[in-house]
Amino acid sequence: MLAAAAWMTGCASAPQAPSSPAMTAEQSRNLIEQSLPHATPDRAGWTTDIYAAFAVLGVETTHENVCAVVAVIEQESGFRVDPVIAGLPAIAWREIDRRAEHAGVPNLLVHTALQLTSPTGKTYSDRIDHARTEKDLSDIYEDFIGAVPMGRTLFAERNPIRTRGPMQVNIAFAEQFAAAKPYPYPVKSSVADEVFTRRGSVYFGTAHLLAYPASYDTYLYRFADFNAGQYASRDAAFQSALGLASGVSVVPDGALLPHGDEPSPGATERAARALGQRLDLSDAAIHDALDQGKREQFSQTELYRRVFALAERREGRTLPRALVPQIQLRGPKISRSLTTSWYAHRVEQRFRACLKSADA
Repeated sequence: MLAAAAWMTGCASAPQAPSSPAMTAEQSRNLIEQSLPHATPDRAGWTTDIYAAFAVLGVETTHENVCAVVAVIEQESGFRVDPVIAGLPAIAWREIDRRAEHAGVPNLLVHTALQLTSPTGKTYSDRIDHARTEKDLSDIYEDFIGAVPMGRTLFAERNPIRTRGPMQVNIAFAEQFAAAKPYPYPVKSSVADEVFTRRGSVYFGTAHLLAYPASYDTYLYRFADFNAGQYASRDAAFQSALGLASGVSVVPDGALLPHGDEPSPGATERAARALGQRLDLSDAAIHDALDQGKREQFSQTELYRRVFALAERREGRTLPRALVPQIQLRGPKISRSLTTSWYAHRVEQRFRACLKSADA
C-alpha cells in the first residue's frame, strides 16, 4: 500500500493548507481520530481506513481535508457501515413496480415470479419484505438477476443500488477510478461489492471528494461536486456565464452535455452554438470542448476562456468560476424536496463543526 501511495501521490490533488512540515504517520492518525464524532463506533477502524485512503491517494492529511471526509461520512451514514434504511421494503417494491411498468411487464407476473425460492431458501418476496439495508437489497437483486429470466428483463443485469457504503459512493465512479488506478485492497468479489465495505467506500469516497485538482476557494464546491459529479460547480459557473453572454436561458446544473446517447444538442450546446461566430468556434469545436466538462482540461479550452471574456465584458465585472449547481435531487430513497445546494450546505455545516471540535 505504501509503495502504491508513493506511485500515486503525483496523480491526486486536493485543497492544500499553507506549507508546513509534513506530519508523521502517528500525527496523521491522531488528527483523524480526534476529528471523528465523539460517538463514532470502532474509532480505531475508521481511523485506519481514512488514513490508508489518504496515504494511497496522496491526499495531504490536513485538518480541513480530514474534516471534509468526516463531514461527508456523517451526512451520508452517520458512521454506520451498512445503515438501516427506514421503509426500505416499500421503497424496493415501488422501484420494482416502476421498472416492470417501464419494461411492459404486468405487475402480477412480476410479483408471482418473486414468490420463487431464492438461493437462501426464502422467497425473493419474503427477503424484500425483510430487507433492512442496501446490502440486503443488493444481494436480493443480484440473486434475482442471475437466477430468474425476468430478472434480466427488469434490471438488464444492472443492480439498481448504484450508491453504496458509508460514503454512498456511485458504483460507476468506483469502477472507472479502479480501472485508472489500481485498488489497493484484495477484491473478494467485485469493485462494486467492495464499495459496501468501510475500507472500499472510504477509499473511493475520498477519491471522489479530494483526489482531483480543482481551483475552488471553498470546500463547499467540493461538497456540491460530491453530490453532482466532479467539476459540476465549475461547469455550473460556466453555464451561468454562457447564459449572460448569449442571452439564452441555461440552467446551471453542471451537466454540459445531455446524459446518455441523446443525439441532439442540449441547452448548453445550443447556447454556445448561438455564440459560434462571436467566439470564432465551429460547432464541432464547441462540442469537443463541452465533451471535456468532466476533466480539469475544460477550463483551458478556448470555449471556456472566450465565453467568460464575452460575459465579463457584457457585465462589466469579474464572474465567479464556481457555483453550486441547481439540481433537484430525485431517487427511490428521497421522499422530500431536496437539492444539491441543500446537500452541499448541510455537509459544510458538519465540516465547520468538525473543525471547531477538533480545534477544541
